[in-house]
Amino acid sequence: MSYSARPSSRPFTGYSVANASRPSSGRPRTARPWTGQSRPATARPQTAASTRSDASYVIAVLEGRGVAREVGMAALNRDTGRVSLIQLADCQTYVKTLHQMHIHYPSLILVPDTFLSLADALGNASVKRPTSSSLLVQCMQDEFPDVSIEPVLRKYWNETAGFEFINQLCVEDDERAATLVASSNKYYALSAACALFKHAETKLNVRYAGASLHIRFVPVSGTMMIDLETSRNLELVGNMTKKKSPHSLIGLLNHTYTAMAGRLLRVNLLSPITVQSAIEARLDAVEELMQNEETFHAVKDALKTLNRMDFDKLISCLIASEARISPTSKPASSRIAQILNLRSAVRNIPALQKAVSGSRSELLRIVCEMISDERLAKIEKLVCQSLNEDATPAKACIQPLLSTRSLMHGKQGGLGAVNARVYAVKANCNRLLDVARETYKENVGDIFALNRALSEEHGLPLTIVHQETGFVFALKKADLEGELPRGFINVTMQKGRWLFSSMELKKRNARMKDALDETLILSDKIVQDLLSEIIVDVGALYKASEAVALLDMLWSFAHASILRNYVRPEFTGTLAIKAGRHPVLESVQSPGTLVPNDVYCCEASSFQIVQGPNMSGKSTYLRQIGLLTVMAMCGCFVPAEYASFRIHDALLTRLSNDDDIEKNLSTFANEMACSAMILGLATADTLVLIDELGRGTSPKEGVGISHAIAESLIQAKSFVFFATHFHELSTTLSRQPSVVNLHLAVQRSRQSASSFGMTFQYRIMDGAPEDMDHYGLETARLADLPQDVMDEGRRVANHLSALEARREEQSQTSKVAIRRKALLRLRTQLIQALDHSSLPDEELEAYIARFQKDITKVLHETV
Repeated sequence: MSYSARPSSRPFTGYSVANASRPSSGRPRTARPWTGQSRPATARPQTAASTRSDASYVIAVLEGRGVAREVGMAALNRDTGRVSLIQLADCQTYVKTLHQMHIHYPSLILVPDTFLSLADALGNASVKRPTSSSLLVQCMQDEFPDVSIEPVLRKYWNETAGFEFINQLCVEDDERAATLVASSNKYYALSAACALFKHAETKLNVRYAGASLHIRFVPVSGTMMIDLETSRNLELVGNMTKKKSPHSLIGLLNHTYTAMAGRLLRVNLLSPITVQSAIEARLDAVEELMQNEETFHAVKDALKTLNRMDFDKLISCLIASEARISPTSKPASSRIAQILNLRSAVRNIPALQKAVSGSRSELLRIVCEMISDERLAKIEKLVCQSLNEDATPAKACIQPLLSTRSLMHGKQGGLGAVNARVYAVKANCNRLLDVARETYKENVGDIFALNRALSEEHGLPLTIVHQETGFVFALKKADLEGELPRGFINVTMQKGRWLFSSMELKKRNARMKDALDETLILSDKIVQDLLSEIIVDVGALYKASEAVALLDMLWSFAHASILRNYVRPEFTGTLAIKAGRHPVLESVQSPGTLVPNDVYCCEASSFQIVQGPNMSGKSTYLRQIGLLTVMAMCGCFVPAEYASFRIHDALLTRLSNDDDIEKNLSTFANEMACSAMILGLATADTLVLIDELGRGTSPKEGVGISHAIAESLIQAKSFVFFATHFHELSTTLSRQPSVVNLHLAVQRSRQSASSFGMTFQYRIMDGAPEDMDHYGLETARLADLPQDVMDEGRRVANHLSALEARREEQSQTSKVAIRRKALLRLRTQLIQALDHSSLPDEELEAYIARFQKDITKVLHETV
């Protein structure tokens, strides 16, 4: 039995809300009656598809007043009913908070009214407010300019009440105890939860049944942090140029059938898991799906039966009721449709269970166990006891309404779905329901009788079409010569046919609609009694939803890996990729045209300077490393011949060089703000990708600031790939033993009318580029600059280069740096051989002998 989710008996009087968005009434516009002189309207009417908005979250955010910047969040997905509780310690830019908000993308943000200034709030003016909004609110306004931020009275952010909400509403399952324990001492997350549920009841008019919500405390430490700019620049969940373009990582990997699997994939791409055992379990499952063709196709066929089904939305509709009773039958109609969907879902799950039964991988066995829950069979039995066997939302009920052939036409504007709802509940469950059905049947029969009478009277082949507002007449354009007879109104043209009505049809529609509403409301009472029994076992539905979503995502990984010949990655603590390919670029270019590249990064070579001309492929190389790392940590195979990765706690990048007009930041200021964020978050387990830092200021200052930032990252021992045009960094950082120089190969040729003298090979090579002879000037020729401008530019560049060369002297410092690098490299190689080598003794001895030969050569040359 559902009840109000209120932890106390004290009546709730509401709170002040600023900028509350009021939905439109949705009342259809009445057309002017059509006459013989009127021009028929041809505008396309709005449909459910054209007005539907995407699923999104309502997020309550609360920040502590201390210097630790503790932030608590509670996020409710209005469509799926899932609630996430988050509490974290953030920095002054709130990058971690904004990262979590992008994972739970908001449609509305709730904050305490004391966080907003008078200029930003339109609530109770007598409440004491600060002169300006808090820094967190300003950051959220900058990050989500189109999302409304509403104030909630501070007294409703209550820790005790929040915990009582969670205790009452959290579903009874295996994770309930862990959720309660994990959140019990999270003051800010619990306070945010209290404000969130108050808002849901008073503003969203939603009341949840007890022990029915999927509430989880989300630990931030178990996932890799990827900031917003990184996800945009790497195109993880969307193309930068065209939003609807499939050329992104999610577009490449998303072959899922169910909506919840698509959401799970998005979350994993934005925050990959960092627990190696969990990643390996996913890789085992993907590998088994790829190798076992029978299991692969069996899972695919089972998922097809669940195509486009959303278990989370289904459960949310079933457990939620209206806090204030609705005067219409729409909620009743929706619940009846969802109970039919529920029966379809629990009936199709056994096929999925059969497909993965007998699997070798541990994760697939766990999925099989989760969808083999006996409570699912119990739910199916309960539903089948009350519902007609053949009633489904997708087709007309098997029980005929009338003997009229046209009425049984299953494609008449959703009439089949309406009939399925009308006859969803079995007969003889409620005598009043049986009477209401008979009345509905007679009213529909009267409408079809009117259609036959008018067809005979006017000699026109009129047909009946069912719309959401009722029945209308239809007539093909070719069947009408001249004008319609008088008496027909509201004429419109749609898909080559005239649609119109009459006053008599409107009257009969009204009687039919009254009977339909009564039928649905009476059926809903039986459905609600059924739901009160099902909610006891709703935990089994949540468990099945998670299992199906995970299996669907893993199958999608396997499908993508088979299509493009991906390989299984390893996790050894070293970043080593042989013949790696940019996954998105590979899907766009013709087969065989993409140049693969190797990557090797370890503790002895943790800072890698990447140089090369413009358009040589530096940015692509950096993005490729980031994308492959994300794919591997999600549990997907990667495009390479061999791949080994390290578990990273964060992926931080600086890849674009654009002004930010909205934040009033120049290119250089934007670079420095991003660099400060990277330096504040980088640890020894962080992967950092930086492309052309310092380009927004003078060359000397650019080199200086780049060198300083590079040294700080070297001290942090992060894995860093640093693409730059400042060749001076190769010299200034040479004393650091972990610095490695790389460059993109370019082949020079004789200049001609068709060639500007450079051929990009797009292949990464060791060492700094030998020929640094002003390749930027060569690239500039592509812009067709005047020849005298090019000559003058070359003359000045050559003169400055000669001055610089005369100042450089060979010093003892460079020799010491070379020895340090060689010794550090030797240490790393010996550790790897000890921990990971499986070579026979003789081969291992020869392998180590090569190390000895290399180190002896280096020491001989530098001592």
